[in-house]
Amino acid sequence: MKTNGVTTLTRIAIMVALATALHVVESMIPIPYTVPGAKLGLANIVALYAVMTMGFGEAMAISFLRTLLGSLLSGTFLNVAYYLSTSGALVSTAVMYAFKKLFGDGLSVVGISVAGSITHNVTQLLVASLILRQIGVMFYLPYLLLFAIPTGIFVGILAGRIIVYTENLSKRYRG
Repeated sequence: MKTNGVTTLTRIAIMVALATALHVVESMIPIPYTVPGAKLGLANIVALYAVMTMGFGEAMAISFLRTLLGSLLSGTFLNVAYYLSTSGALVSTAVMYAFKKLFGDGLSVVGISVAGSITHNVTQLLVASLILRQIGVMFYLPYLLLFAIPTGIFVGILAGRIIVYTENLSKRYRG
């Protein structure tokens, strides 16, 4: 299927490559974290862009392939970090897509991003509690939410600007 002269598969491949690069670059940023596990979530910019501009299957494929490739490149494939990352990415992508469909224009890109960020953290803690067989890890949630909300806003603002820019660029080259 063609979309503006570029096949869907090509768009997915480019987005997977970009999200994987952001995933790897972010893992190398020496940011002093007061809460272990808190991250900016730069690769989620690509996932949110896919949710807002593509279909559910494409967005899920991008999120899954990004976590798979990122884990292979960072040496975390099939360890606990892989399962936490993959589950968080897939469930948050699904929730963001559901919010987009349910609320349409009634919820901004930033609102959808914050919902995805919160979902990502809750999912990771639920999966960690299943792996560890210890529900006590959920007490960590309020601390993670202190980072999830501002990073969700940050990711939403960037993705929103990229969406507007690419829409304007597309209009310019169509007309």
